[in-house]
Amino acid sequence: MASIFTRIIQKELPGHFVWEDEQCVAIMTLNPMKPGHVLVIPRQEIDHWDDLPLELSAHLMAVSQKLAKALKQAFPCARVGILVVGLEVPHVHIHLVPLDRMQDIRVEGLAQAEAEELAAAAAKIREALA
Repeated sequence: MASIFTRIIQKELPGHFVWEDEQCVAIMTLNPMKPGHVLVIPRQEIDHWDDLPLELSAHLMAVSQKLAKALKQAFPCARVGILVVGLEVPHVHIHLVPLDRMQDIRVEGLAQAEAEELAAAAAKIREALA
């Protein structure tokens, strides 16, 4: 059965995309830690990050770095944090989160963002990437 991310990548479910290439996508997460919270997801459905082929792993990191620069521009912050947790969806995904303090990192009890908020954040990031 396809993961929820595969279904979003295949456009079976809606998603606010900020990046798409042949190997991966980046979408806004529905439950952001902070505005601008993005997920970088390989198109290939791989459960654990340590099972990624090295070339794909390097590509995901290169895209994450490019997106981090755009996030800093779109959502001024002290740092962009990167997390790979992997318990919530069995499909590798990298969290990129604009951070100003350690308390900004949390993975439980997050409210779901409104579609309009996600669309606006995605537009800001795409503009910063241009």
